[in-house]
Order: sequence, then C-alpha cells, then structure tokens
Amino acid sequence: MKNTVIKYGLYALLSGFLLFGLPFLLGMGVNFDYGELIGYTSMILSLLFVYFGIKHYRDKVNNGKISLGKAIAIGMLIASFSAIGVALFDYIYTTKINPDFATEYIDYSIKKMEATLSPEELKIKSAELIQQMKDYGSPGFMAFMMFSTVIILGFIISLISGLILQRK
Repeated sequence: MKNTVIKYGLYALLSGFLLFGLPFLLGMGVNFDYGELIGYTSMILSLLFVYFGIKHYRDKVNNGKISLGKAIAIGMLIASFSAIGVALFDYIYTTKINPDFATEYIDYSIKKMEATLSPEELKIKSAELIQQMKDYGSPGFMAFMMFSTVIILGFIISLISGLILQRK
C-alpha cells in the first residue's frame, strides 16, 4: 500500500501544483471571472490519481480485491498529496508571485458589486468583504483553505472510486 500511495501521491502532488499554477506559470495572470473554474478543474484533475491509485492497488497489489474502507484510506492518502501541491502553490503565489492578491480581489469584487447593489448595500457589503479579508486573507490561511477544499473533494472522489472499485 505504501508504494502505491507514494507513487500516485507524488503524481497527484505534481499535477496539483502544476495544474493549479499553470495559468500563472504561462503568464496569464489572474482572471477572477474564470479563476474558480480553473482552480476546481485543476483540483479534480489532480485527484484523478486517487481513482488510478486505488485501481492499481486492487489489481496489481491485492489480487483484484479491495474493501470500501481500504479504498477510502488509500484515496485519502493520495488526496493529501494533491492537497499539499495545491496549497503549496497557493502559498507561493500569495507570498512571492502576487503578494497583492487580497487587495486585487477586494477591488475586483467591489467593482463587480457596484453594478448590482445600491450605494447603501455596497457600503455594507464592501465593509464586510474588507473585514473578511483582514480576518481570513493571510497567505497561510488561504493555503489552508485550498488544502481543506482538496481534502473534501478527495474524500468524495475516494468514496465514489471505492464504491466503483470495491471487490471482495
């Protein structure tokens, strides 16, 4: 199990890091309109190694058998590698590549709200957003949130993969 987790976990870590950072590494910068889509897509793609890792363990290591619990355990271990890759890139991005990310995001969000909110609502929502970024906008916390998001998605993918691949 250890070799399978390490092999597929490293694939997941590298793909999470590279896919999550690909737009930035290619010089595309931040596009807040599509950022979430790109982020979630890269997370899901890097978590595909969960399925392949469980399948490899079942077929090549464990004689074609795997329980749901074992599949989830293997999947979550692989998912943790992916989560580390995504969180690591997020931390590097918000500390080294674009340390003004939080400010840029606030400015973008306020401009977007201006089109739909009344001046009174805008003032309230802007103040809430600014306070939220002060409370939760540190690079470490944002990286932790990325890690947590990938872990949650990893559990869902591990559960689905385990249900599909389980054999007794």
